[in-house]
Amino acid sequence: MTEIEHPLRGKVAVVTGASRGIGRAIALRLAARGATVACVATSAERARESADACAQAGAASGARAAAYGVDVSKTAAVAELVQQVQTELGGLDILVNNAGITRDQLLLRMSEEEFDAVVDTNLKGAWNFIRASARPLMKSRGRIINIASVVGLTGNAGQSNYAASKAGLIGLTRSVAKELASRNVCCNAVAPGYIDTDMTAAIDAKAKETLVAAIPLGRTGAADDVAQAVEYLAGPGGAYITGQVLVVDGGLSL
Repeated sequence: MTEIEHPLRGKVAVVTGASRGIGRAIALRLAARGATVACVATSAERARESADACAQAGAASGARAAAYGVDVSKTAAVAELVQQVQTELGGLDILVNNAGITRDQLLLRMSEEEFDAVVDTNLKGAWNFIRASARPLMKSRGRIINIASVVGLTGNAGQSNYAASKAGLIGLTRSVAKELASRNVCCNAVAPGYIDTDMTAAIDAKAKETLVAAIPLGRTGAADDVAQAVEYLAGPGGAYITGQVLVVDGGLSL
């Protein structure tokens, strides 16, 4: 295969929340484009299957993959993991902050623990990885891609914690973009709409039908729709894009 077919050959990517859904799709697509991928989940065991699949996807370009486990909300543990990735995989060029959870509940019923858990994982977790990765990304002139959500732009009833975390992630993206631009690090966000994943599978059929009816393209998205957007921002085409939010929602937020 030619170099053009592997535009990310030689790059090392960290993808959090890589054990399933959008994170797994992103990891596989980056691996298929030649990147060596560190698949991160809450435990290395949970990330192992994705790492094995990435190794197969990247075999043609000589790319490798490895599984890592960490609680993304723990600052010291994240810093240690980022150092481990650099040592074991040879550097760091691309950071994809995808790890996220939901604890949906109406505002008056939401507990402090439910609010804190979502913000700690979705927002603080991304901050932890960006902070720990900033210096190696400056060295490699790397890319940061944060997986936000359209609810971070529009809000959503019953998701005050999740929407706040994703809106915060968009603000974090723009602030980091301004701070690191002078060091040639691009930082962007991808904001998915309704994507078919394990996380959205719990929505009942009637609610899903109502949601689909509100999407101008008339269908839900696939995890790979998001992965392709991440691939673009991580690759040559994203070299002059920073501080932006790429919405992948079939027109839902229009």
